[in-house]
This record gives sequence, structure tokens and C-alpha cells, in this order.
Amino acid sequence: MAKLLVVDDEKNLRMVVQKEMARQGHEVECASDGEAAWEMLEEQDFDVLLCDINMPRLDGMGLLRRTRERSQNPPEVIMLTGQATVESAIQAMKLGAYDYLTKPYRIGELSALVTAAAEKQQLKVDNQRLRAQIARTHQSLPEIVAESRQMKEALRLVQRVAPSDTSVMITGESGVGKELIAQAIHRLSRRADKPFIDLNCAALQDTLLESELFGHEAGAFSGARVRKLGLFEIADGGTIFLDEVMEMPMQLQSKLLRALETRSFFRVGGVKKVEVDVRLVAATNRNKEQAINDGIFRADLMYRINSFEIVIPPLRERREDIEPLARHLLHKLAGAGAPEMSPATIEALSAFDWSGNVRQLRNCLERALLLCDNNMITPRELPPEIAFRTETPSVSVSYNAPQATQSVGTFQNSPSNNLRDVERQQIIGALEKTGWHRGKTAELLGISPSTLYRRLREYDLDVR
Repeated sequence: MAKLLVVDDEKNLRMVVQKEMARQGHEVECASDGEAAWEMLEEQDFDVLLCDINMPRLDGMGLLRRTRERSQNPPEVIMLTGQATVESAIQAMKLGAYDYLTKPYRIGELSALVTAAAEKQQLKVDNQRLRAQIARTHQSLPEIVAESRQMKEALRLVQRVAPSDTSVMITGESGVGKELIAQAIHRLSRRADKPFIDLNCAALQDTLLESELFGHEAGAFSGARVRKLGLFEIADGGTIFLDEVMEMPMQLQSKLLRALETRSFFRVGGVKKVEVDVRLVAATNRNKEQAINDGIFRADLMYRINSFEIVIPPLRERREDIEPLARHLLHKLAGAGAPEMSPATIEALSAFDWSGNVRQLRNCLERALLLCDNNMITPRELPPEIAFRTETPSVSVSYNAPQATQSVGTFQNSPSNNLRDVERQQIIGALEKTGWHRGKTAELLGISPSTLYRRLREYDLDVR
């Protein structure tokens, strides 16, 4: 049933409508004029507003206009009047009224309108939540690649915990795919047809995070012109994913704890308790025990959200996943026409440590797609530190320079044993290390600028 607000300066008529609508199962409240009604609309959400036109202080047209201009989610409005004119009816409909009834009216007619208006309002709310969900999640989610024993175990845990309402903590380094695991938990749960809402707690200022999570009332702070629904409210019935949860400020942690324990909260500046049914999935790349010991995260909140922990290992600890993951990402990036990877490329990718994990691998492949020719990715299209492991110190190729040579990196996983290829790639690596500054590049290579210029012309390199 719907929540109604009846606004009429005639007390007897108000009471009749309230009694009849309540008898039909609706939740009904009343106001004697437009100003009193507006105060109630600022504090509560209503599905349908039954509003007289001629009232003291603020008339029905003024109230209708205000709800449309200042409310984020205004109710459907049915105008009621004993002095109907064509002009007033047209004005009401232009302002966004659902319908228009002339007094005296039949209760059955009013009841039918209320039911239809409430259904429209519910559809509007559902669409709002769906749009929020689509805006904050990927419309097409890549499958989780799991060839390694560690990832297969992580997916087993996902399948076991997903059907429950248990809070889940996902831990792992940045870029390992914690959000993907959270989405998998949601898709396998009974909440799959409800919203999945994600928020990176480190991406917002402390002052904005509370409003983003719990919403705010109009006038709660400077700039809060209309009521805003928080993510907890939007996620009602579904799952909320809090990434980097340990970056949440301490004063907000207590409010989050209360919301989880009581399944309710107050909007910023609000006095009405909002009740929700939300499952929490959180993630962090921090050491949990250290964060508690350092006093930056509440121990009681950790106990509440860490009911079930899933650890996602870094890519360097599950090298069996690198090749199939790279092929999967290439397919997602380039579609059916995705290029192949040469054996040397696969070897280079598998040998790299990937400090940025899957995110770094994806960026590497995006670069390779832009550079590759002949539908084949070779090490030449990979960043030098990946193709040639330049993070490992070594002695560089000598160019017969008089000064001592300086290391620019080890050449491993070479696509060929040709010295010219080696030389060209090391020049490129040195150029990228120095931001393509020719003087610094020559110094790094231990050769004269004139020698570097000759090599650049010889290898047809863009010296920028």
C-alpha cells in the first residue's frame, strides 16, 4: 500500500479522506495547509499527495510547484478542488500533477486514482535505483580467470558465502580484482536482482563521504537544496561494496557500525530513522591488525565486517593466471579481432612481477594494442621494463664511448639475438626513462650526444 499525505483546510473533508484511505490499507497523514504540508514533505517521503487548491498561507498550486522544483523524489500529486476551471486544470497538469478531481467526488474514483498514482511512483523509485546501479557498475562484467590453485580456492569461498547475508571482507593488493570478487558475490546471492552499489572510501573528502553514504536532508548544509538519497538507501535490498574501507574517517566508522547493527540510520540533518536491508561487502589493501593497532580503524567495526574473509593473492604469486588472463583481457579490449601474442611476449609477461597486478597488466595490453602490427604482439610493443626487465640493474651494451658506461637495465626475453635489435630497444628504454630528453639519454647510455643522434636517425626513432 501507499503512503499518502492529505492536504486540505477543511477539517471534516480531511478526516473523511484519511479514514477511507486508511480503511483501504494506506498509511495516511494530514496537513491543514500548504506550508504545514511542505514541512512534512521535507521530513518524510510520501508516494501520493492529495492536495486542495484554495488554502491559506501556501495554496495547492504553490505547493505543487515547490515539490517539483525542490524535491529530489517528489510524490505524485492529485489536485482536489470545489472551484474547478479549465484554466486551473491545465495549470495543474503543466506543473506536473498526476490528475485533477472536482469536489464532490466519489471515494471509489479517488481510490482508483490513488492506486494508479502510487504504482507510478513505485515504478519511478525502482527506475531511479536501477539507473544508480547501472551508473555505478559495469554493464558487462568480465569472467574471473582462475587457473591457479589460489584463485580457484578464492572462487570456492565466493560460492560458499554468496547465498548468505554474511558480511564479507576482501583483502589484497591494489589492482588484484577485489571489486570483481564483490560483484561475483552479489550475482550469486539472493539479492542478485537488487542493486549493487560501490563506493571507494578513499575517493571522497571526509565531509562528503557521510552524505554520500547516508544521504542528507534539504538545508542540512550549505548547498543542500534538496533531499538526497544516500547509497545505503539506494542499495536497499541489495549489496553495498565499500572499497578501501579502512580509509574511512574514524568519526564516520561509528555511524557505519550503528547502521550495520541496527539496519537503520539518519540522513545528515534528518530526524527520521531510515530502515534498510543491505548486505555489506568491504575491501582493503591495508594490514588489518596494523590499522587497528595504529588507531585508524575501530576494532569493533572490523569484527562486524570481517565475518568472512577472502584473500586475493597478487598476480606474481599466481603466474599460471597471467597468460589466460592476458588473452581474456585482449579479447575484452579488442573483440574477436584481438591479436595473438608471440611466445616471447608470453614469456615476458609471465616473468614480470606486476606490482600493479591485473590493472597494470590491462594497461600494458592496451598500449600493446595501439602499437602492434600484423596482428601479433611482440615484446617490442610492451613497455621496456616488462620486455627487458629494466628494473634489474646490469651493465648496458657498450657503444665504444670514452666515458664509463652506466646501467640502463638487463635485456631478458629478447625477441631476437640480433645486436641491432638489442641496441635499438635499449635506446628506447633509456629515452623513456628520461622522458625522451636526448642529453640525459646520452649520459645514461654513456655515449656522446652526436653518437645518440646518429643512432636515432639510423633506427628512425622519433626524437620528439
